[in-house]
Amino acid sequence: MALSRRTILLSGAALGAAGAAAGLPVAAAASPGPLRRDPFTLGVASGDPDHEGFVLWTRLAPEPLAEDGLGGMPSRVVPVNWEVAADERFRHVVRRGVRLARPESAHSVHVELDGLLPGREYFYRFRAERWASPAGRTRTAPAPWSMPSALAMGFASCSQYEHGYFTAYRRLAETEPELILHLGDYQYEYAKDTYTVPGGNPRDHEGPETRTLANYRQRHAQYKTDTDLQAGHAVAPWVVVFDDHEVENNWADEVPEAPDPDSPARRAAAFQAYYENMPLRRTSIPRGIDMQLYRRVRWGRLATFHMLDTRQYRDDQACGDGYKSCAEASDPARSITGAAQEAWLLDGFRRSEARWDLLGQQVFFAQRDNNSGPLTVTSMDAWDGYVASRDRITRGWTAAGVRNPVVLTGDVHAHWASDLKLDYADPTSRTVGSELVCSSITSTGDGADSPTGSHPWLAFNPHLRFQNNLRGYVRTTITPTELTADFDVLPYVSRPDAPAYTRATFVIEDRVPGLNLTHDRPPAAARTAAPGVDQGRQTVEAETVRP
Repeated sequence: MALSRRTILLSGAALGAAGAAAGLPVAAAASPGPLRRDPFTLGVASGDPDHEGFVLWTRLAPEPLAEDGLGGMPSRVVPVNWEVAADERFRHVVRRGVRLARPESAHSVHVELDGLLPGREYFYRFRAERWASPAGRTRTAPAPWSMPSALAMGFASCSQYEHGYFTAYRRLAETEPELILHLGDYQYEYAKDTYTVPGGNPRDHEGPETRTLANYRQRHAQYKTDTDLQAGHAVAPWVVVFDDHEVENNWADEVPEAPDPDSPARRAAAFQAYYENMPLRRTSIPRGIDMQLYRRVRWGRLATFHMLDTRQYRDDQACGDGYKSCAEASDPARSITGAAQEAWLLDGFRRSEARWDLLGQQVFFAQRDNNSGPLTVTSMDAWDGYVASRDRITRGWTAAGVRNPVVLTGDVHAHWASDLKLDYADPTSRTVGSELVCSSITSTGDGADSPTGSHPWLAFNPHLRFQNNLRGYVRTTITPTELTADFDVLPYVSRPDAPAYTRATFVIEDRVPGLNLTHDRPPAAARTAAPGVDQGRQTVEAETVRP
């Protein structure tokens, strides 16, 4: 009997044995000596799909937490077989080949495929010597001229390993999305007992604060050993961008959080480890402190994802960072994207033929004033710290006649939904787009539920429509006529295996900018939190200013 798709994608490392039994061909082992332990402890992944192919990824690490960051691998090249099939039992293999896993790349493997059929589901796996990897599922994007009937896409951000269990990744995987976006803070740089939540961290980081290539490789490996994260990667192709914690908190281009003569070397090490551990195309291979990350992923004529990099080219945060009333934030010369990326994005708006144009990016886009008085006090780390930059982008999609602009955001460790305006000072200003913000996977711990509309900032930010401070992710269903966004939450992350439920649902209609609330589940409807979690209090989330 054929293995079910869910069995293949969610049963974890046991599938390595199934792959071996299925007879995946074996490359000749390089000397000296065979691999004596399973090297596929970090799972498998795929990413950056187009209509002809995608990237396949794995990394060999029989001792993933080794302090030197090399995963316990011998200092030699290891041939790794890969194969792609049209079915989950690998009876119809459509492509196969060999990649060399090299010590200088921490024995990571990137297979960039083309020539496949558009809009198809595929399965893949790897083998190194006698060891077989788990199987993963991926897919190609639809043909460029086609109009798919629907796309199931989920997005997530901010997974601090120490702050809780990655159950949210597994719950997202169980919904079997076709595409997953990760919008930054995939891993955190802190040493044990540095960034803590009330009651103490449920888990600890290995190693010191990440500063060297060995540190970052070890940290990525620790995160990748989490089986819930592995399940998320195995279920669908991912499209990833980094935010700050992949390097260090609140960095801005070549300006570190605190003065540091070693900052360039640290950034280069972080970028190298990030590429080694993500399913990215060769166009993103770092060159020292530079890494090409902004790019587009097209899903037929249904959707174009403009994936942005709001860290690498930004001006330094204004007025010393933090929440400020800051005239410098409105300086027209300031940019969060840099001139080249801004021009690339505006040109993409003008050329777009997509039904939906979605900006996958890191930090809060809409204005978010935390002051009920006459002053406007906003986060200098978000687009509020780069007001003219935001205005140019917003007016750019308006001038280009973008049919349905939607901004997708991470960073702030809470769910938010907002209407986007040309003039936030005028509540009657017309709505020109929508923003959907996902909560964290774990960052800042369990969080708390609260009635919709009770967050105090909503009273003086009428364009902000929803906030919830439980952990979770956002699932979207995108069709030619509407985009439906389900804000899924978990009642706790301090213990594993929490349930997930949809806290609220919004719909954006084709050619009708703005959010329509269609579902709101009150806090009392599903109180299954861990003992001691107070779901009744209102918590204003901690942001990315280092605690």
